[in-house]
Amino acid sequence: MERDVQFIGQSTAFLDAVERASRAAQVRRPVLVIGERGTGKELIAQRLHHLSPRWGEPLVTLNCAALPETLIEAELFGHEAGAFTGATRARTGRFEEADRGTLFLDELGNLSMAAQERLLRAIEYGEVVRIGSSRAVTVDVRIVAATNANLPQMAAEGTFRADLLDRLSFEVITLPPLRAREGDVAELADYYGRRMASELEWNRWPGFSASATDALEAHDWPGNVRELRNVVERAVYRWGDEGSPIGEVVFDPFASAWGMQALTPKPERRAGVEPVLPCARASEEDGSFDMPASLREAVEAHERSLVLGALERLRWNQRKAAEALGLTYDQLRHCLKKHRLHQARGQTPDA
Repeated sequence: MERDVQFIGQSTAFLDAVERASRAAQVRRPVLVIGERGTGKELIAQRLHHLSPRWGEPLVTLNCAALPETLIEAELFGHEAGAFTGATRARTGRFEEADRGTLFLDELGNLSMAAQERLLRAIEYGEVVRIGSSRAVTVDVRIVAATNANLPQMAAEGTFRADLLDRLSFEVITLPPLRAREGDVAELADYYGRRMASELEWNRWPGFSASATDALEAHDWPGNVRELRNVVERAVYRWGDEGSPIGEVVFDPFASAWGMQALTPKPERRAGVEPVLPCARASEEDGSFDMPASLREAVEAHERSLVLGALERLRWNQRKAAEALGLTYDQLRHCLKKHRLHQARGQTPDA
């Protein structure tokens, strides 16, 4: 995985978070890093490690969301040979690998309750026990954890251990989303744009046009810095003209006239069966629409009207009506019973 350790930004909210991380790096206590996806939580974890007295020791990372629940404990604490199916040899866990260094637990909110309990014991006693072993191994590990989940709410709901949250939250660093970092969008766009231009071996950096800059500033950036980097690098590479400012920015790479929705096949029209199209009913006097008492009532009335219209057009041939409406025969029969339409032909519900 590429490690981009650059901290780009000048907004007060961002600089305050970086300064808090720098101060927290000097202590040995656990730190929680909170933030939306793409805000740079892993960069803060790296800063916490490299500015700490442990900077010369390992920084070990585990993404708690990348592994199935059954393997997370084995990854964290290790296992002995034969501890479970497939464990052909003993293996050290991430705690032992990070001994005297830092263990970064990303996506902490995905840990199972069993793994949370073992993690709490490891933090409290400085000991881990491999799966399949009864011997405790002493470790000296500084924990940095990150998540975009609301851990206090999860603790209140019983899906995250409150005692573990207490131990991990000695310091909590909350990273601001990009939309709250005033002035940082332009600075980040210029940085990533220049870097992409250099990768493409352009002789100069033309910058962005005024309209493109306005579009970048106006975007909400739900993916934060990671999204901005993709958008900017894609804009530079697609523009391909180092002689003029970049004037086009595409925020959604999936946007296309040939997108999945446009390519969804339409229902096949069968010979002799015309599709039934919905129609609106208006007042003959002034052209105004009759408003139903509720949305549910309107949907029910419209559904009944469509089914009844199809049946009348097709002389109550239920199989042809089902085809025209895009329903199975059983689904049409359900509609007949639901709207009591079988009574209109003097049929019994099971006819």
